[in-house]
Amino acid sequence: MSKTQLFDLDGKIAFVSGASRGIGEAIAKLLAQQGAHVIVSSRKIEGCQHVADAIIADGGKATAIACHIGEMEQISGVFARIREEFGRLDILVNNAATNPQFCNVLDTDLGAFQKTVDVNIRGYFFMSVEAGKLMREHGGGSIINVASINGVSPGVFQGIYSVTKAAVINMTKVFAKECAQFGIRCNALLPGLTDTKFASALVSNEKILNTALQQIPLKRVAAPSEMAGTVLYLASDASSYTTGVALNVDGGFLS
Repeated sequence: MSKTQLFDLDGKIAFVSGASRGIGEAIAKLLAQQGAHVIVSSRKIEGCQHVADAIIADGGKATAIACHIGEMEQISGVFARIREEFGRLDILVNNAATNPQFCNVLDTDLGAFQKTVDVNIRGYFFMSVEAGKLMREHGGGSIINVASINGVSPGVFQGIYSVTKAAVINMTKVFAKECAQFGIRCNALLPGLTDTKFASALVSNEKILNTALQQIPLKRVAAPSEMAGTVLYLASDASSYTTGVALNVDGGFLS
């Protein structure tokens, strides 16, 4: 029995935001292992270059490009560079996100609110718009939004973050419906509790962690690498008839 080519990404150009660590790093490395040339991106070039160098050392193809998706001019700049250097984009993984405040919703700070909306909603939206325009020119592509189980079941003291992730889930359906005619698919990954620096406020607090684990049937926190396989599926031909879905990878939390 021959091995499947369903997950082969040879010749594909993939952009992963928030790829300097955690889930984004795991996604970037797996897509590269499957043959994609991965554009490793986050706010600071040093972290991006570290991951890109690791991919190259492992025999893969990668380019580090800094981009803060909360800044509109940086989004424009990065896509101008993608057009110039690569001429196409086949896969966009919107993974960069922010969650600057951990408090009761009534104590939400306007600055934290604006920052969270600018990155998690506006950033994802216009990254998808620019990627979609490029994909439309070349017959299609795949957009994957990293949302959160908080978009379905709001996290305690994570009010505005949860609101933005619910918006990402609906945004995924909007792009799926309106871009299918261009051969563009759009799907979302909904990670559960994952052991990353981003989730350290939850994972490092024993009381909060124990409460969370009681609600997770698999009774453990996920490793970042456990999110990457789902993104590979959604990026590849294995999911060629899948668009508009929000796929829970949460140890059974939402079941």
